[in-house]
Amino acid sequence: MTASGPSAEKQAKDRPLNVIVATDCGSTTTKAILIEKIGEEYRQTHRGEAPTTVEAPFEDVTKGVLNAIAEIEELSGRKILDGERIIMPNRTLQGEPNVGVDIYISTSSAGGGLQMMVTGVVQNMTGESAQRAALGAGAIVIDVLASNDGRLPHEKIERIRTLRPDMILMSGGTDGGAITHVVEMAEYIAAAEPRPRFGSTYTLPLIYAGNKDAREQISKILGKKTALVITENIRPVLERENLAPARQKIHDLFLEHVMAQAPGYKKLIEMAGAPIMPTPAAVGLIMETIARRQHLNLIGVDIGGATTDVFSVFDGVFNRTVSANLGMSYSISNVLAEAGLANIMRWVPFFIDEQTLRNRIKNKMIRPTTIPQTLDELQVEQAIAREALRLALIHHKSLATGLKGVQQERTISDIFEQQASGRTLIDMLKLDLIVGSGGILSHAPRRVQAMMMMIDAYEPLGFTRLSVDSIFMMPHLGVLSTVNEKAATDVFIRDCMIYLGACVAPIGRGKDGERCADYVIAFDDGRPEERGTLRFGDLRLFPLTQDRTARVTMQPAKTVDLGEGPGHAVSRSVQGGVVGLLLDGRGRPLQLPRDDAARLAALNKWYKAVDLYPMSGVEG
Repeated sequence: MTASGPSAEKQAKDRPLNVIVATDCGSTTTKAILIEKIGEEYRQTHRGEAPTTVEAPFEDVTKGVLNAIAEIEELSGRKILDGERIIMPNRTLQGEPNVGVDIYISTSSAGGGLQMMVTGVVQNMTGESAQRAALGAGAIVIDVLASNDGRLPHEKIERIRTLRPDMILMSGGTDGGAITHVVEMAEYIAAAEPRPRFGSTYTLPLIYAGNKDAREQISKILGKKTALVITENIRPVLERENLAPARQKIHDLFLEHVMAQAPGYKKLIEMAGAPIMPTPAAVGLIMETIARRQHLNLIGVDIGGATTDVFSVFDGVFNRTVSANLGMSYSISNVLAEAGLANIMRWVPFFIDEQTLRNRIKNKMIRPTTIPQTLDELQVEQAIAREALRLALIHHKSLATGLKGVQQERTISDIFEQQASGRTLIDMLKLDLIVGSGGILSHAPRRVQAMMMMIDAYEPLGFTRLSVDSIFMMPHLGVLSTVNEKAATDVFIRDCMIYLGACVAPIGRGKDGERCADYVIAFDDGRPEERGTLRFGDLRLFPLTQDRTARVTMQPAKTVDLGEGPGHAVSRSVQGGVVGLLLDGRGRPLQLPRDDAARLAALNKWYKAVDLYPMSGVEG
């Protein structure tokens, strides 16, 4: 087995990597992939999976890892295991071409992932900065405590005591400011004497990343009661966030403390040639890497059974949020509670009474692993997914903001537009790419269904490309990007991403049938140009495969905007995908008719235009 840590990471970067095995240890399944260098590019060649073995009777995560790798061995014909040891490096140069791998790497969310509590002084300033630091490091934030959160001291203490987080991140105050409230929060934590979730014998890790003037007192109060680590202030001055040092400490402590307590992880850490990462942190990392390498603004979503994670990179700024109450099985009733029945029912293309819909949602929660057996069930589930995606993006926009509490110079136009500090960084008009993953999107029976769920939920503006993760290998590629960025991006582009196509959505509203924009589509494959008028209420889908581009020229109506201002013509080159090029004339913001009969007619018209479902079911 190889040693892990910085030296192992350096060795991995120094030696050629031609054969790579990577695993993602999930809460129920451990997924393994084999990546090989073929010619000058890296490709994902085989995959295997096995049940995760953190719980009894095995209580050793490496058993599931070895079982998943054994499946790859069987499929690929490559000998990777020697008993419980991974053969490294690969022995091609020693004359044994199908023996061994050059590196083994892994991510993990087994045991419920990394659960953190964060504290700040002002909830929507240092509290929010601490939350962004923890979320960016791949944590689920189970609570945000702040001096001004409205809870009494004994309520704060009780909350810390009962939640039992894996780790606490303390922030608060700018450097040189008052220390009273930070010290007060430390005293509450000391009084609570928090116990960690795993490992009864070890001390809870606590990172202090607040006002540097309070460090001495924080050490006195918490030094003996927690495994205290002090790092740079998250918010050294009001105008600047400094999240990287705190995020790095979270990763270090995740490995040293949290992972070390979980069954079998010490062995796993020894096996890996790079530090093990929390699964969401690895997904965020590959998103950041792709956005940087391709100069993109992107939004990524992973919609699961219990939570929905949203990632974004805009102008190089990365954000991640976890909507821990929005999911498609365990949390499906929360989607109903938060969205409301009417918002879910508006996407269902047939008459359904409220009680039937409620019963279907409750049945899914009771039997979370079931999949739709009929077209009706599929349509209901995809209607719920639209609302879960929409609500998760609203949550993300509220946290992916500029810094609050900062005085900004404002022009007259800013004042009229009410643009103040703390506005969201998510600008849908600047968005280049939407990446979807999670079962409901990756395994939709028709790829166009995944595309329409994301378009209906996110309402992209102007020109936007859409894609889905084929088999959820983004975690593997995120950790791989730390040792070989080229390998990670090669596989991401060629094997991980399935590009669905492009959506062109004019901004503005009008009566159904009125002119929205005139269009000319010039295809690069020599096909005749498509010319026509896109009318309000229309969807037009044109075949355009992934390896092809088209030049789309739009002349919008006077009140309609495509990014250059109302009435201004726009011409852009767009890339295709397995679904094609969609012109969306339904207007922005998207509004469905309130009258049931008109709404059903509109849904059926749209679904028919893109061949969303087999037609017999839609018209029923």
